Amino acid sequence: MTPSASAASATPAAETVQPGAWRALFLVTLGFGVNFWAWALLSPLGPVYVERGIVADASLIVAIPVLVGSLGRIVVGALSDRFGGHLMFPIVSLLTVIPVLFLGFAGQYTYPTLLIGGFFLGIAGTTFAIGMPFVNAWFPPSKRGMATGIYGVGMGGTAISAFTTVPLVNSVGDRAPFVLTSVALVTYAAIAWLFMKNAPGWSPSRRSIVAQSLAVMKLTVTWQACYLYALSFGGYVAFSVFLPTMLQTWYGLEAADASFRMAGFVIVAVIMRPLGGTLSDRLGAARTLLISYTAVAVAALILTFQPELMPVGTLAYILMAAGLGLGSGAVFALVSQTSDPSVVGSVTGFVGAAGGLGGFVPPLVMAAVYAASGSYSIGIGLLLAATLGAVVVTLFVARGARTSSMEETR
Repeated sequence: MTPSASAASATPAAETVQPGAWRALFLVTLGFGVNFWAWALLSPLGPVYVERGIVADASLIVAIPVLVGSLGRIVVGALSDRFGGHLMFPIVSLLTVIPVLFLGFAGQYTYPTLLIGGFFLGIAGTTFAIGMPFVNAWFPPSKRGMATGIYGVGMGGTAISAFTTVPLVNSVGDRAPFVLTSVALVTYAAIAWLFMKNAPGWSPSRRSIVAQSLAVMKLTVTWQACYLYALSFGGYVAFSVFLPTMLQTWYGLEAADASFRMAGFVIVAVIMRPLGGTLSDRLGAARTLLISYTAVAVAALILTFQPELMPVGTLAYILMAAGLGLGSGAVFALVSQTSDPSVVGSVTGFVGAAGGLGGFVPPLVMAAVYAASGSYSIGIGLLLAATLGAVVVTLFVARGARTSSMEETR
């Protein structure tokens, strides 16, 4: 057999999905969703705590889990490269049960304990950095955008929280959503330990966490993807945690109505995320990102004028959700297409941290902007400026990809 024939026959095999990959993808997506459900518990309850007089402003309470979950991804991503998803997912899920039960039975009744509970609740947000390298190892390069996009559907766990938390508190009691979430976490941890396996070809990284982290910090794609994800996923997180407060303040909606509308925002973003990954496999990540940021920019421009909620405001929020979801899927398709599999967890840790920080800062900025001006328009204008910056970064990514392609063909 000639070398060219050998390469031709090897290529289809290399692009074949391994047996068990779809089950692995389902299990890790389920775990991501359950942990994000826990991670988002305080967001829909923020307005409730304000109404009860427990806090004067819920912005910091809903932002603290986002901050901790984001920064924690750097460490958890490196640990996932070392120990694998089969071990890391059950451990993190069980650790998350502790702050959930603390908040449910004691922590939700005073401001200091809400901050403490919210800090440790951030552990749940680190799970994103576990699943990315796990999925990457199971799927061939040509299908990683699609697979990581499907995995990203797990961020819909925030929608579960939005739909169920306030109704459970009102109908069953303050502890109900926390107890239910704890049961889900323990159940998932048991399922993951029994049925979730690392990919056959996966091998643990032997570098120290510090050495691995320093190595990925030197990669250009790490910092490009950090900025892009800070905008796309960070924007999604920011809207999902702050939108109920924004809708109540700007449009005078009731807490339950605002939470349901936020859930609709989340659902649109979740649906678009796997599409972002799939389009990245077919069109390229850079083109998909340009489409997504164009949608976000148009929506932000409309919202700066504080349009009526029906129909213009609602359509703008839907367009915003679609653009952010599409971009979130495309960014990690970019990471999967450009990073060595042995460091995907570490790169994901940094990029995921940037995304979470992108979600932590805007709620605080929006609250400050409203306090100073009586409107959120300036804050939305800042989002528009950041989106235009992301367009510029994406154009550099596209140019770099074309340069690499030309060098490979020489």
